[in-house]
Amino acid sequence: MADIRFDNRVAIVTGAGGGLGRQHALELARRGAKVVVNDLGGSVDGSGGSSEAALKVVEEIKAAGGEAIANGSSVTDDAGVANMVKQAMDQWGRIDILVANAGILRDKTFAKMDIPDFELVLNVHLMGTVKPAKAVWEIMRNQNYGRIVVTTSSSGLYGNFGQSNYGAAKLGIVGFMNTLRLEGQKNNIHVNAISPVAATRMTENLMPPQILERLKPEYVTPGVVYLCSEEAPTGVILTAGAGAFASAKIYETEGVYLGDKGLSVEEVRDNWAKIVDPTGQQAYSTGGEQSQKFFRKMQETQGS
Repeated sequence: MADIRFDNRVAIVTGAGGGLGRQHALELARRGAKVVVNDLGGSVDGSGGSSEAALKVVEEIKAAGGEAIANGSSVTDDAGVANMVKQAMDQWGRIDILVANAGILRDKTFAKMDIPDFELVLNVHLMGTVKPAKAVWEIMRNQNYGRIVVTTSSSGLYGNFGQSNYGAAKLGIVGFMNTLRLEGQKNNIHVNAISPVAATRMTENLMPPQILERLKPEYVTPGVVYLCSEEAPTGVILTAGAGAFASAKIYETEGVYLGDKGLSVEEVRDNWAKIVDPTGQQAYSTGGEQSQKFFRKMQETQGS
């Protein structure tokens, strides 16, 4: 099979000054994409800012023969996001790919967390994904082509101690993806999520060096770049780390229909084992499928 290429494609990668974003930008450029390297250049907790990191990645891309421009906007700033998109359109006249990778951490237990820290992390991760996606959405619709990769996390999918703000934002991103997948289908806009485990500034103090060595960002990037390609699926959560890849899905059990007359709390309690029984559980891709399942279950019960 032919190599995956991105010649004549234009990509925006947010948070691309280091770590995962840098690797995504470098690989897309290596395969022919023209890349906007976005990075605010702040610290892990979101403070400060400098365009130096983004400029260094642009220099790397150009040194390897690729095309790239730097952008230092915050993904939470409406004017900055608009300027980032304008830069790409002025330079190349189209935008085919958005990799929403930017993020920060402000970890504390919920008991010790201040609401401003909760709101800031939610804003950077969730709204910092929504705003760039909104800014490129009509461009992709008019082109009848687009690939968007959002970044979720196991903290959002499964929870993690001390990361209630981060986890809430990351699962919110999955809900956002699930709807964009539906709304983008008719215009050939595919939207997927990556759930990475990698050695970056955000994880360097959480694991021993020997583990971090096996979790290089470049072991995640091939999955992201595939999700940016023409043959990418849509609506998939791809987990990636240390060269291992898997698909994460939200399942729902078969459940039990208890009727709608005289329904009581005790009936729910007494049928709990049936409600949570995993036998026959399915992964649902739309809320409509869930509704149809319950209507069928109701009809089957009434018919018997």
